[in-house]
Amino acid sequence: MKLMFFKSRRGAYGRLVSAAGVLATVVLVGATAYFVVGDGRWSWFDCFYMTIITLSTVGFAETLEGMNELPEARAVTIALIILGSGTLLYFISSLTALIVEGDLQGILRRRSMERAISKLNNHVIVCGSGTTGRHIATELRAVGVPFVVIDIDQQRLDELNAEFNEGLLYVVGDATDDHVLTLAGIERARGVISALNDDKANLFVTISARALNPAARIVAKSIEPATEAKLRRAGADSVVAPNYIGGVRLFSEMVSPKAAAFLDRIVQFGSGISVGIEAIDIPPESPIAGQRLAETDIREAGALVVAVHKADGDYVYNPGSEQLLEAGDSLIVLADSEDIAKLRQTVSG
Repeated sequence: MKLMFFKSRRGAYGRLVSAAGVLATVVLVGATAYFVVGDGRWSWFDCFYMTIITLSTVGFAETLEGMNELPEARAVTIALIILGSGTLLYFISSLTALIVEGDLQGILRRRSMERAISKLNNHVIVCGSGTTGRHIATELRAVGVPFVVIDIDQQRLDELNAEFNEGLLYVVGDATDDHVLTLAGIERARGVISALNDDKANLFVTISARALNPAARIVAKSIEPATEAKLRRAGADSVVAPNYIGGVRLFSEMVSPKAAAFLDRIVQFGSGISVGIEAIDIPPESPIAGQRLAETDIREAGALVVAVHKADGDYVYNPGSEQLLEAGDSLIVLADSEDIAKLRQTVSG
């Protein structure tokens, strides 16, 4: 198995589990031995009770009735004292080590995180907590979108978790592993962002995510231009090439710095910026479906419609007042957060 929440179960926790298993076996064998040599004269409860007080070395003020008449019972007691006491000491030392080494807190924290992730619905899974993944996580938190981060590097996740004031939900493991994606709630997720620093890994994440959740939106990072087509064929809804975008951004800063600065501000919607660009879908039951733009109250709501994304995939830029709005279209609007919230209510009816 390639994964584990927080840290491996080996170490103090693994020793405790092993010791508990051995101790339980000794108790069961001891109780069974008493029951057999007593030929049914003692109940199972009495046999377990005798086994426990023997292992715990609390003394023999109480013994099974008639036990002194059976040498075999004494032999069982001797065996338990010799073998079982050592097992009990091993269990106690393992429990002490678990507490002293701090693993107990980690285990409890892991259980709490597992429960929190299992309750998530319509969340986003971010694969990779490197430089790109950190920015993605920060933006998702800023706009209030629930998310889970997957990374194979525990240290990177710890650093990001510290930045999030211990409020980060994450899974330590290989994001290309189906089981890791399942732990992150892929079946209930609204989307997956694969931001790993390897095109092959992003390709495998895309394939796995699409197979596990056909309805999820998948956005993949592409390092090499030749990989973009493969990622789309594998099931990615959108492919982002940071190197290309970075080059265009540098060019824009040189030839048109004011426009570049404006675009930079509005795409950081949620990071302390009051105005941003949002896409608002028009559902079939929307009151504005079938209306022209001038017939709606969109502009009165304080939103500027910069484009309409048609259901067939085409864009209508700077739509006029006679632009027909249909179910399945999406409005690309520029507005502040309050106006966007009002507009969503207007569009949804």
